[in-house]
Amino acid sequence: MAGRTEDRAAAGTLTPPDAIFAPVRSQTAFEETVDRLGTAIKLGLLTPGSRLPAERELCARLGIARSTLRQALTALSQSGHVFATRGRGGGTFVSDPQPPTVPPSAQMLAQWRETCDQRLAVELGVAVLACERADSADLDALDEVIALLESALEDFAAYRQADIRLHVGLAEATRSTSLVRAMTEAQGAMTDLIAYIAHPAQVLESSNAQHRRLLAAVREDDAMRAARVMTEHLQGTEHILAGLLPSG
Repeated sequence: MAGRTEDRAAAGTLTPPDAIFAPVRSQTAFEETVDRLGTAIKLGLLTPGSRLPAERELCARLGIARSTLRQALTALSQSGHVFATRGRGGGTFVSDPQPPTVPPSAQMLAQWRETCDQRLAVELGVAVLACERADSADLDALDEVIALLESALEDFAAYRQADIRLHVGLAEATRSTSLVRAMTEAQGAMTDLIAYIAHPAQVLESSNAQHRRLLAAVREDDAMRAARVMTEHLQGTEHILAGLLPSG
């Protein structure tokens, strides 16, 4: 088995473009690392069977902490994109073959970033207005939803249901019927998109941390911070989609 792994690594020694390992931004380092590596694998820039650079080298080139890199590699391993081996000749390798998936339609692939843009426009407005209008009962209810999210890391159907409840609940706290309707539509479109990707627990844990920061900003009536955290949260989702969404 080790011999086959080494043969594969030797067969996949084409040097990938330097841009793959350029430094990532600190705000969404985990998600952007998943995006960067997942996209490179999807495009064949990191070839099946090839070995990724050593952790220390990757951390230095990407400008991230080792814990962040390990989170991203765990997510990619759980989604079936990479695997790790120990011992002589070990390391992290690109899976061969890649995990089987049903590809999205050409139309969905062409429009997925627009779907994310529409969601960003709605959710930023919701975050700012919720800071002005949410009362303690609204926030206590949202705290309960976050608790549900944190208990559902191994059950994505339950997690996604609670995730929708959190975002729609935030819209309801604005007291705007139009925003609740727009949020519901945005969440429906996102559900169609994320059905095509894997949902590793590492990704969901990162999302939960952002949820907690967002709700803390709303509770403190800090609209600027809420908008900033919401932007990071949605950009994180976009990075995960870019990295894990199957090709057409």
